[in-house]
Amino acid sequence: MEQSDQREQPHQRRVRYKGTHPRKYSEKYKELNPEKYQDTIERVIQKGSTPAGMHLPICVGEILDFLQIQPGMAGLDATLGYGGHSREMLKCLEGKGHLYGLDVDPIEIRKTEKRLRELGYGEDLFTALHMNFACIDQVAEAYGPFQFLLADLGVSSMQIDNPDRGFSYKNDGPLDLRLNPESGISAAERLKELTKDELAGMLRDNADEPYAEELAKTITTELRKGKKIETTTRLREVITQTLSFLPEKERKEGVKKSCARVFQALRIDVNSEYEVLDTFLQKLPDAMASGGRIAILTFHSGEDRLVKKSFKELYKAGIYCEIAADVIRPSAQECARNTRAKSTKMRWAVKA
Repeated sequence: MEQSDQREQPHQRRVRYKGTHPRKYSEKYKELNPEKYQDTIERVIQKGSTPAGMHLPICVGEILDFLQIQPGMAGLDATLGYGGHSREMLKCLEGKGHLYGLDVDPIEIRKTEKRLRELGYGEDLFTALHMNFACIDQVAEAYGPFQFLLADLGVSSMQIDNPDRGFSYKNDGPLDLRLNPESGISAAERLKELTKDELAGMLRDNADEPYAEELAKTITTELRKGKKIETTTRLREVITQTLSFLPEKERKEGVKKSCARVFQALRIDVNSEYEVLDTFLQKLPDAMASGGRIAILTFHSGEDRLVKKSFKELYKAGIYCEIAADVIRPSAQECARNTRAKSTKMRWAVKA
């Protein structure tokens, strides 16, 4: 009697963790399976936190109120992410029309497309495209013009929370910070290329870092001595070491804020975010149909300045017939439910 080539796979027990609640990303098996553990997901959200591996869409009501999506329209989610905004926009289409979603992240776009397909949105209603939104002219040529468009410029929570992506100083992982890990160089490699003055300028320009000179000097000195800065934890240690001159009662909060700013500045640089956004804003009007509505969410002052400037200039040129007089912010209730919404600003424009 022939033996079967198929062998029974041994049962894999989940990773055990210390204490009553998992701390590491990989241990949060319930949060990473939202379809199976909905009660756990809701409890995490009610506490004002974002479940691991998820991203809560921000300003959904405000966006939908402005976009005025009707069945039969063609629209674009320029930054697909977890797909929360796309899901709500697809509901508005009521099975008629089409939504296209772009994302530069090859890892998350596959997960999001699968998620939306399982919700019943087939190829006749939704198309996911692995592209940077700076290529909006190519997308519009193939699928446009669009009657509504959303661009959420924030980094997705899935990227921030996953230590393997290196986006957060709170978790130990490789100092990467690339939105597309298959392209370009990591933040660790980028640091090796910069002079002290270049790094200080980048920290000021991208994050308004008050200790830019001190941090740039320490980082470049460490690298020149042959000491590696290749992990998120190591960079945090260097920042902490640099700011040891701060008064003790101010030090913890000062280090925390500088860590956030340094990681933001590096992420913007590694992904050429300002250059990409500027290109997108220049190409945006030609991708829209007459009367097409555009909503953009920004999360820091640099982004918001670029969007505000572009909208104002194109309004004066008669390319947009209406623009937001002021920013729209998420409600206090939403910020309490999702603390990552606090810095959000929404601006809008209507194509003439």
